[in-house]
Amino acid sequence: ETLLVRLEAGRVAEGMAGIRESLLALGAESDPEISFLDEKVAGMYDAERRLSGVLGTFAGVAILLACLGLFGLVAYAAERRTKEIGVRKVLGASVASVMRLLTTDFLRLVGVAFVIASPIAYLLLQRWLDGFAVRIDLGAGVFLLAGGVVLLIALVTVSSQAFRAATVDPVRALRSD
Repeated sequence: ETLLVRLEAGRVAEGMAGIRESLLALGAESDPEISFLDEKVAGMYDAERRLSGVLGTFAGVAILLACLGLFGLVAYAAERRTKEIGVRKVLGASVASVMRLLTTDFLRLVGVAFVIASPIAYLLLQRWLDGFAVRIDLGAGVFLLAGGVVLLIALVTVSSQAFRAATVDPVRALRSD
């Protein structure tokens, strides 16, 4: 049998002694097992805390690998388009226009990935949240914030390599043939 008792803060020891005495006076056969509800609830969420830590670590590693891959793709695209970039610069293109040329395609791909991943993430998160008695509703703001952060990370990654390609001397790029 379970008995829930609310104790006054600061008088827990006194209240527990009173509960023990009362239960023994009512005929309890042995010393009652006493536990605190807040400790039981915290224990129920320990697995979720561990899962959160593991997922956070893997998400960080995944973001790092994605940035490295994106960096490599931009470096490859810039190397492949070295002559085109050189010709554009000789004809008067600014560094900003060359950077825009290189970053637009990659940011568009990140946007398409976001549009594909958002509904999948929404469904998976809804299924996960269904297991909780008290839960939050997922709004579009959470996904828009995540998409903005991903877009910002991709922009920084792509822009660093695009800037390097845009500031190369066009004569060196065109002379290699």
